[in-house]
Amino acid sequence: NHLSFFLGFGPFRQYLVNSSWEAVKELSKRGLGENINLQIMQLPVVYQKAKEQVCKIWTTLQPLLTVHVGLASSATALIILEQCGKNKGYQERDACGFHPEGACCVLDGPEKIESTINMKTLWKNISVEGIDIILSRDAGRYICDYTYYTSLYYGNGRAAFIHVPPLSKLVTAEFLGKALQTIILAMLEQCGEQRQ
Repeated sequence: NHLSFFLGFGPFRQYLVNSSWEAVKELSKRGLGENINLQIMQLPVVYQKAKEQVCKIWTTLQPLLTVHVGLASSATALIILEQCGKNKGYQERDACGFHPEGACCVLDGPEKIESTINMKTLWKNISVEGIDIILSRDAGRYICDYTYYTSLYYGNGRAAFIHVPPLSKLVTAEFLGKALQTIILAMLEQCGEQRQ
């Protein structure tokens, strides 16, 4: 039974309800089949606290895959698959008004780390009715990118990041939960293929 971990984020700025967390809760209700033990956690929009939680997951639980789900406030009805995390350039302040020391995630870490999941292959092979899915190589240098890099660093690349749009009449939590289920099952299939 493989453990996979899913991380959504709490409220920030004008988003009192963060669609990423709503989508993750919905996914948790649906599950990923009986071989996958799915655990979820909400991360605060605070660099240091979020980083501590991510490190703890990797050091204590060592999941097969950790999937981060974040809210892309600029995206209207788009799901964005993020291929890599960047180490430097974190100038924007978090919910507590802080930004990381040296504006970077890991002081001597590599410039960027790629996910072992090939997002391009994934993107070519899946479609979710009613929403566009796009690829990205820049997760935005905020808490999303920061925690993604941290996870890739401690998990040897066994992490993925999915940006989801804000909730709307068309994009409901149920809809996003179902979309995540489709995408993540394909990711897990890829993990299985890599291990053989």
